[in-house]
Amino acid sequence: MIETNRPAAAPAEDEPDLLRDQFKQLLRYRRLLIAGVGIGLLGGVYLGVSTADTYVATADVVLRAPTDDPFNPSLAPDKAINIGSERQVALSSSIAEQAAKKLGVADKDLASLRSGLQVTNPPQTMVLRFTYTAASPREAAKRANAMTAAYLLKRQEALDVTRDKMVKGYQDQRDPVAKQLDEVARQVNQLPAGSARDGAYASKTDLQSKVNTLNANMAKLAALDMTPGRVTSAATVPTAPDGPGLPMSLALGAAVGLALGLLAAWVRLVFDPAPRSEGDVARALRAPVLGFLPRDKTGGGPLLAAGEADPRLAEEYRSVAFRLAYDSRFADRRRLLVVAPRGSSETAAAVSVNLAASFAETGKDVLLIEADLRTPVLASQLPTDAGGRPRWSQMSGGPSAAQNGESDWPDGRQLVVDAGESGAFDLIPGERVRNVARALTSPRATRLISEADSPNSTVVVLAPPVLSYADALALVDRVDGVLVVCDPRAVHRSDLSRIRELISGAGGTVLGAVLHTPLPDAKRGRGKGGAPAKGAPTGGPAPAPAAEAAARTEPQPLTRESAEEPDQHIPGDGTDTVALRTVRQGRR
Repeated sequence: MIETNRPAAAPAEDEPDLLRDQFKQLLRYRRLLIAGVGIGLLGGVYLGVSTADTYVATADVVLRAPTDDPFNPSLAPDKAINIGSERQVALSSSIAEQAAKKLGVADKDLASLRSGLQVTNPPQTMVLRFTYTAASPREAAKRANAMTAAYLLKRQEALDVTRDKMVKGYQDQRDPVAKQLDEVARQVNQLPAGSARDGAYASKTDLQSKVNTLNANMAKLAALDMTPGRVTSAATVPTAPDGPGLPMSLALGAAVGLALGLLAAWVRLVFDPAPRSEGDVARALRAPVLGFLPRDKTGGGPLLAAGEADPRLAEEYRSVAFRLAYDSRFADRRRLLVVAPRGSSETAAAVSVNLAASFAETGKDVLLIEADLRTPVLASQLPTDAGGRPRWSQMSGGPSAAQNGESDWPDGRQLVVDAGESGAFDLIPGERVRNVARALTSPRATRLISEADSPNSTVVVLAPPVLSYADALALVDRVDGVLVVCDPRAVHRSDLSRIRELISGAGGTVLGAVLHTPLPDAKRGRGKGGAPAKGAPTGGPAPAPAAEAAARTEPQPLTRESAEEPDQHIPGDGTDTVALRTVRQGRR
């Protein structure tokens, strides 16, 4: 028998946690909630004001069916009376016209008289409830009683008319029979005794029986109790308005408005393409969310968070670095590619810089490579100095590599970034080149990234947005581990799924995601629709101005021949100050 080990089923999520998460997601749409409450309050104000001067008077009428024995239990009133039809009769114009005559209302006001009346029937009863609404309490009671009396009068008239028609019908049937009976009676008196007289006498008896039956029916109709009904509760003058009052109306309006706002927020949540929670981001990327950067209280300060006024940001970066360090996929090669989905990569740059500082704080030799060759800005935004450990710059080929047709980047220039208490790490700044793809895939860039294979070394690579340019995909197969930095409110779930598919197709792995809040407007540097702001550099290569080229001093790459000549001055050995060229600050 072969046993099959099946993986344990994933534990079901806690229902209260799901409800709390959904409620938090609904609170994201505060404008819809506030708009719903505002509409509800306006409706409450309208209800409170419109019902402040309305009074309601009520009168109840019990209907009765015509009967000759009101104490006969076999008579079912609900079988003799159609309560639905009687309700429609009570609301008819004929009742309103009868009441208008009693109240002295003009014909032109008949419609307004009918509009204030409402007739209802309590379940399982033969009661009609007349409810009248008016602006005056006395007028409401007066009109309710007038409507009730008009209905009973009309019903009485209708019953009397029905009885009179039936009596007249019986009379019309009886008169010819009675006339025929008189003629037969005269014949009986004139005929001699014999068979003829006997036949006439039998005919007389027959006719007399018919006349008696018709007279009995007429007497029964005359004996009927035709009372249409009785008023069990006459309308009285109301002492208070019918409306709930302004405070209660406001409370009801706020409750209804909040419900409408929650409904609108739920509909917006269902059709929102953005990730609704960290779980949505993790499911789209199939990787965990390693951290959520708090809102920067400094309003967009330096890239390095160490020593800033808000220590929470630096601690969050340390937490992300700690989680990466204990990820076996990252610990095997220690090469990390940091990218943003699309648009601005400013936060991705901050994440790469601070992760490099966090790794340096643990005692690792960290190299930060700015592979964004379209808008390089790290050299101008970080506290840097020339020099550093020469091994980062020892790339075979030296100046001859450029002569052989290879890209001008990386050119062997390295900077040391002072991260304060975290220590220092090396920076390979980006450089504008003519062919970005050739520079990123050059052998020198590959050897530079492979420095992470050295013991106790870590390489962090910053690339442009992965959905805007293909630069990051050109580095995935050499870096493997990718960290996605995004604002969950500015990215779609489909974008995250596409990023995962592109990275997986290029042979890489998404290690996780770092989420952040929207960037301050002052630091975005972009207009509407994510377009670069006026004056911001574009992604194409641009030649440096002549004045800028003359002002800078290019450090030469360190070669073995230059290292063997002690008298030769080596740029970047820490004994001099190298004038760094001014890098035009681009917007990411």
